Amino acid sequence: MVYILLGEGFEEIEALAPADLLRRAGLKAALVAVEQRNVTGGHGITVTADMTLKDVRPDELEMLVIPGGLGGVDSIRRSRDAQNLITRAYETGRYLAAICAGPTILAELGYLDRRSATCYPGLEEQMQSAVIQSGASIVEDGRIITGQAAGSAVAFGLALVKTLAGDKAAEEVRSGIHYRD
Repeated sequence: MVYILLGEGFEEIEALAPADLLRRAGLKAALVAVEQRNVTGGHGITVTADMTLKDVRPDELEMLVIPGGLGGVDSIRRSRDAQNLITRAYETGRYLAAICAGPTILAELGYLDRRSATCYPGLEEQMQSAVIQSGASIVEDGRIITGQAAGSAVAFGLALVKTLAGDKAAEEVRSGIHYRD
């Protein structure tokens, strides 16, 4: 199961595009509200999440996704349950994926120490000891995948599909939506 964290003020495209692409590939992906099931993104779009953090089954976790949006990232930072889930995912060797401002959470926790990563331009100083790949849309380093920004949301989602379901599945989804790099 892929769990996608939604904190109030999340970047809508960075959460919904990957969720859509994962589901198109036949993968189980759930939108997880940090607090209430109705979560409003940074651009005023309200989404009803599939579940809240209390409903997450950590034993089913295959990948945890952290979208950006400064409000959403701050909500995740303030949530002890969200922080515990991120830590559990890391410590049990699950995939962690974060885009835009989301990678700053992984950096603060020390999970990007000397790892290659990308983030929203201008947030590099918050990336601690990560090795920033400036201008890179998507960076994969071991079991951590980072994406640069909202404009990278589809490429980020396809990278998640490729990681979990392979090249063929990612290509089928890419072709099905007529995506061009």
